This record gives sequence, C-alpha cells and structure tokens, in this order.
Amino acid sequence: MDIALFSPSSLFADPDDSSSEEQHESETPQSYAERTHRFPGMDLIIREFSFHQLNANLLWPGTFAFAEWLVQHRTWIEGRRIIELGSGTGALAIFLQKSFSLDITTSDYDDLEIEENIAHNCKINGITPVLPHIRHSWGDTFPVGEPHWDLVIASDILLYVKQYQKLITSLCSLLKNYKPTDDRTDVKETSQKAGSHVRFPRPAFLMSWRRRIRKEDESLFFNGCADAGLEVEHISSRVYCIKPRD
Repeated sequence: MDIALFSPSSLFADPDDSSSEEQHESETPQSYAERTHRFPGMDLIIREFSFHQLNANLLWPGTFAFAEWLVQHRTWIEGRRIIELGSGTGALAIFLQKSFSLDITTSDYDDLEIEENIAHNCKINGITPVLPHIRHSWGDTFPVGEPHWDLVIASDILLYVKQYQKLITSLCSLLKNYKPTDDRTDVKETSQKAGSHVRFPRPAFLMSWRRRIRKEDESLFFNGCADAGLEVEHISSRVYCIKPRD
C-alpha cells in the first residue's frame, strides 16, 4: 500500500509555540496524491495531502484494522445513526456507507480544507450527495445542541495527550445530550471474553486505538472519562466502548 508522507507538526501547540520547521511547512503550497487503498471487500480511491498542519492528511493503520473489526461486528453498527470524530480523509466513513448504507456523518477540526477533501473523496468513490460533515474543534460548544447520533466512532485519535480533556468534553456533549428519535433497543453481542455478552447501548462511543503510546498517557484518557461520568469497557484488542455511566 502506498502511504502518504507524514510530517508530525504539532496541531495543538500553544499559541506562543513555534518552530522554523513548522513555519516553513505552513508556507509550502499544498499538494495532493490520490491513492488506492484496500478495505474489506472493496478498493477506495482516497485523496491525501502531502502534508497538513492538522494531521488530517493520510490514512493511518488503525483505520484499516477498525474497518475489519466493524465488518466482523456489523450488527453493532447496522441501523445506527453514526458520527465519526477525527474523520481525516473520510475514508472509514465512506467505506461504512458504501458497505452498509449507513446514516453516517463525518466530523473533524474546524477547517474548510478538511471538509472539502472529504467531499472530494466522497464524490470520487460514488457517494453523492456527499456525506454530511460537521466542523468541530474538540472542547468547543458542539454545533448541534441535541445530538441524535446513537453511535460515535473514531480510530487512532489519542495522539495528543494535552487534547484529552477537550476530547472528553466533546464526548460528554454527544453522549449525555443525546436525544433518541425512535424506540430502538440496545444490542447484545458475544464478545471474545469466553463467550460473554457485552451490552452495547444507545448512545455509545466505539473507539479503536492502534498507535503505541505510553500506558500512563493512555490511562490519562480513560481515567479522565471515568472522572467525567463515562464508563469504559475494553471490548477486544485495542477496541473500547465508552458510554454514560448508569
């Protein structure tokens, strides 16, 4: 698989943080590359940035691993209204919509370039009209006061430790302010834990995390979720379900 070059600029640097490298990168004209990526059962053509200061420029390995997991657990997502946080190129949402005709909304940092690139990727993969998109910077007031999405998904979004609290704030807004629009019931699935059943509620946040970070950094996010009144359940290898505490 041809992977785009990646320059790890600090998206979430403090306002007075700067470096000559970042300044140089920000002045470089944007360039793109369209690459074919293999997803379960299909190929997608995805336009990726050669560089993007918001790190929304390429597909990370966790996207493909999460896609495979979701296919294996399709009953968890079928019939759901879904919003994806940190959509980046939009590839995962595009795959899920084409595979299962899901009601899915993309979301990422409040940046027009990201939104336009996701729309481009929708069109070149035959999704018209394009998927709805919400520009939202974590921690800011969520643009939808009564969110109707009963499933929030994301993959590989725990890169920036200092953004954890803002991410948790946005999760609480989506999960605790959720307004159901029908009487659909929770799903029970058999987990990998000795045939036990996992209650998969509405609403819930389903997250896959594949990139390696220090355990103490990872625990900051999960402990922060618990402090905010969210319950974290480890579903399978690097897949977690987070829901409001009963």
